[in-house]
Order: sequence, then C-alpha cells, then structure tokens
Amino acid sequence: MTIIEQGSGPAATTPPDLIKDTTTQTFVKDVIEESKRQPVLIDFWAPWCGPCKQLTPIIEKAVRAANGKVKLVKMNIDEHPAIPGQMGIQSIPAVIAFVNGQPADGFMGAVPESQVSAFIDKLTKGMPDAGGNDIPLILNEANAALEAGDPATAASIFAEVLGLDATNIPALAGLARCYVVAGSLDQAKQTLGMVPESKRNDTAISAVQTMLDLAEQAKSLGPVSDLEQKVAANPLDHQARFDLAVALNATGKRADAATNLLEIVKRDRKWDDDGARKKLVQFFEAWGPQDDATVEGRRRLSTILFS
Repeated sequence: MTIIEQGSGPAATTPPDLIKDTTTQTFVKDVIEESKRQPVLIDFWAPWCGPCKQLTPIIEKAVRAANGKVKLVKMNIDEHPAIPGQMGIQSIPAVIAFVNGQPADGFMGAVPESQVSAFIDKLTKGMPDAGGNDIPLILNEANAALEAGDPATAASIFAEVLGLDATNIPALAGLARCYVVAGSLDQAKQTLGMVPESKRNDTAISAVQTMLDLAEQAKSLGPVSDLEQKVAANPLDHQARFDLAVALNATGKRADAATNLLEIVKRDRKWDDDGARKKLVQFFEAWGPQDDATVEGRRRLSTILFS
C-alpha cells in the first residue's frame, strides 16, 4: 500500500512544496479536505492563457512567502473542465480561496504581486506562522492521526512539516513510521536515508529503524495462520511461537505478539540465549515507552522475571 501519492522511489520521500497540481479526481482531497486544515488557493489556468503565465510566478512567490499559512493548488481547465464548469468559472486566470471546505474569496486576472500578497494577508490574518513555533502542534496532529489508524493523513501532515523544514527529525521519523505501518518498506528506508548522519542515533529514528527491521524480518516468515497452526500442534515449539510473535507484531497485533514471547520466557527463559526476552525489549523500543502494549508488556515481564 502506498500512502503518499507523489510517486514511488526516492522522489516519493522528497519533502513536498506548498504548491501542487490537482485533477478532477483529486480535487476534493487536495482542495476541499485540505482547506479544513488551512486555507487553500486554487488557480484555474490553461497553457494558452498569457495572463496565467504572468500570474503563476507571482502567486507561487506569495504563497511561499506566507511560510505555510496557505497552500496553492493549480488546475488546468483544458484537461479538467468539470470543476471550473461547476463553479461557474468563465475567464482565467481565476483564483478561488477555500476555507473550511467552502469557497471564501477570490480574484480574476493577472493582478500585481502587491495585490496577491494583500489577498493572502487578508485570508490568513491572525493565523500562526506554520514555519515557526507551531510545528510541534502540527506534529502532534500527525501523531494523533497515526495513533488513530490513519497513516495516510498522518503522512501528509508529516510531509507538510518537511516542506517547511527538510531535516526535522520528528517529521522524518513520523513519515518513515507511516511507511512501515503501510507496508512500504523501501520508502521507509529512503526516508530514513534523509536523516543527517549526526542524528542517526536519535531515539525516534532508532525506534523507527527497529520497526523497519522487525517488519523486514516478518516478511520472510509466511502467513500468520500457518504459524498459529504450528504452535497449536506443538505448544513447546518455541521457534514457531517466536516467529508467530514477530508476524503478529507486523500486523499490528501488539498484545498478542507480546503474549507469545512472554509465554516463551515463562516456559524457558534460557531458550535461544534469552532470545524471547530480547525480542520483547526490541518490540518495546519500536512501540515506544508510552504505548499501552509496552506498559502492559513490561508489567507482565516483571511479574514473570521477579516472581
């Protein structure tokens, strides 16, 4: 599953800009839904339109100068006539501002830079600077989306932060985590490859690297159902139970994964040079110290080890 729609390979992890093209199919996502988070300008244009060519660099410059307060989405009306037709756009260039999912303001023609800047200032008056101290709030929003089981939304928000700060470690870690959750392991590797060498040992980066390692290990283990059958046939087959735990973790079943490793520790602490306990600690690192599965797993592990 791919969760960022900029393509595959290295380009998929390149931090996106605040400016993009849209289509009839992606209009709702790119404009309507995105405008519920921040204002979005949609620029209706066509290749043959001279004034459009004059306006494009002006409006792009003004949007970048707004430092993340507003986004620009461009639509070629020759290729995608349905949306401008529905909105009654009869001449171009036409720029419409969407706020909270609804058109809020707009202007027509190749207006001067000062007028474009004034338009954006009016639209974003009182909004915090997305390039400043609000990045932690944006990251919190992304993490909340990921915890809620929506890696696609989380990834788009992490990517927004990276568009403002390409070396933001929490955002790089978060985007890589989204890719791992979605099963896009190559893209996760590419994202981690963007981390500066001096930051490779950061706790958040290490945790995602562990997640990635576990996911790659799980790929070679086969279906969960086959492993469950092996364990059911022979509950003392610790290797099968160990593999089942790794596979369950890869599918997000953290509590079940922990239970199987704890069962090995309980039955044979010395198995595979204390391998089950070590793997469980690796799980805890990947899940994070505040995760419910980590908290409960540590409690149960302590009970076994010190009872």
